Amino acid sequence: MKVGSVSYGDAESTGSADEAATPVCACVSGTSVVIGLSVSFWEHARLIETVKDPYCFPTLGTGMTNPQQGLLAGEGKGMGAGGDTEQSFQQVHYYTFPVWQLLQLFMDFPCVDQGGFDLAYMTEVDAMWNDDSLAFLINPEALLFANPVTQLSCITDSVSSSMGYPLDPLFWCFGSWGSPYPLSGSVADSNSLSVNANLASRMIFKLGRETALWDTAIDQCASGVISPIMIKSHYRLQIARPVRGSQCIAIGQASSLWGSLKNPPRGAGSNSPDNFLWVLARKRKCCVGYNFL
Repeated sequence: MKVGSVSYGDAESTGSADEAATPVCACVSGTSVVIGLSVSFWEHARLIETVKDPYCFPTLGTGMTNPQQGLLAGEGKGMGAGGDTEQSFQQVHYYTFPVWQLLQLFMDFPCVDQGGFDLAYMTEVDAMWNDDSLAFLINPEALLFANPVTQLSCITDSVSSSMGYPLDPLFWCFGSWGSPYPLSGSVADSNSLSVNANLASRMIFKLGRETALWDTAIDQCASGVISPIMIKSHYRLQIARPVRGSQCIAIGQASSLWGSLKNPPRGAGSNSPDNFLWVLARKRKCCVGYNFL
């Protein structure tokens, strides 16, 4: 966290402190003016499940009978259409999870999310997630960036993100996790850790593109800003299942740095391998002060 010009904890190394922000802020809304201190911090506010078993909800400890096979029931791994690349496909569930609200802490702090726990999105009923061609409707720029030539530029992002600093201008790269395109459940990879981390990040990108998720770190005078292009440095992931991790990892950070023993073979159901749960930490900036009417 950073309050004014003072940093607390590991704020500098995790990028929570915004060097461009001034310690004192002023926000105008209608006839009111707020003057106070600039505050930036990492807020744990969402959960993202990436599961190989459709309609399996590890967070809820339950599941639903798969109503049909085919279009809306994609799962598992296999070879690509040309038979020369491995493909993985998984479903994703997105939950609102305002930690401080649930713990009844910092309730008078205006920057904290005041919502409740809820299942906000599930891809099993999203045709665009289950079909790469339909996903083109919301990511037409994939024609420019989802090709081997453009992806060569992602080597730089892979190195930088592994050091904890993803390169925001290279929005078509997810570092060591591959490409964010298409915005569907198909990933040209077979490494379970990278695939699931990629899909969790794609859900952030996809919801931002659909205006269902607003970036809370762009404007300190607004609760959120529509961001159709994901700003990678504003988000981090912490693995919580199958094995809990202690790191908040940068988008694209190599799984060799954080994924050791995080996906052991065991059991079935919600604890089975390749059913992952991620805690989403998002950067939040706000102006905390006195409201002058």
